[in-house]
Amino acid sequence: MSKSYKIAALAVLLAAAPLAANTVTFKMSYFIPTMKSDFWDTEFENMSFARSNFQNTSFGLAYELFLTREISFVVGLETYSRTKGAFYKGYVGYTIDYEDWAFPDLYEGEFTPQHSLYTSITPIQFSLKVVPFGRRMKLIPYVGAGAGIYFWSLRMQGDMIDFSDEYYYYDDVYNEDVPVYPIYIVDAMEGRNFGRISFGGHVFGGIMFPIANRLTLDAEFKLSFAKGKMSEAFTGFAPLDLGHYQISVGINYWF
Repeated sequence: MSKSYKIAALAVLLAAAPLAANTVTFKMSYFIPTMKSDFWDTEFENMSFARSNFQNTSFGLAYELFLTREISFVVGLETYSRTKGAFYKGYVGYTIDYEDWAFPDLYEGEFTPQHSLYTSITPIQFSLKVVPFGRRMKLIPYVGAGAGIYFWSLRMQGDMIDFSDEYYYYDDVYNEDVPVYPIYIVDAMEGRNFGRISFGGHVFGGIMFPIANRLTLDAEFKLSFAKGKMSEAFTGFAPLDLGHYQISVGINYWF
């Protein structure tokens, strides 16, 4: 099935879900990507990025259908994106004969090599949710797990130092060869248009607190795990880690 047909099928599914739902949930989350793959290791080693730079708020919507008194089926949609710029650690840039080169930062440099990263993850998740003590309590704990479809994108814009192509510049002052590397301008992206598609799983747990006849507040912790194959722009890397933690608060409306 082509990507456009998959997207259309998912749109129909999400549009039809409220017709069968017993509960609808609106939530806001603090989204913490795990970033445990070699692409991220390379970026954090060479750039001034920190993992905390890519943490951000996200928003979600979920529909829940009761199957029994204790078990329900949940369809949820989340949105997350983040853009962050950083500079190369330990290097400065010079332009020599119309070409840009990265020198060690013991030199003053003419410019600072830097680039930005844009990343987005939009999971559509299908879960079984278990409410072990029923839904007629002052505090309603629950746990659950499931699988999901992940639409994701990754984009790099700016300078890229090619550390695989080493040259030497003879320094007349220090009387020694200095290792230098070419700098290229890049605009590389994985997942144009709707993004690339991957599959993964998740587990979660939380508590609901009734505040009115048909309303409950919801606090939840979720761990999601997925990998995205890099094949369009970032060849040579292992699959990208799309995993993340979410700490969420929300409000549930019971039909």
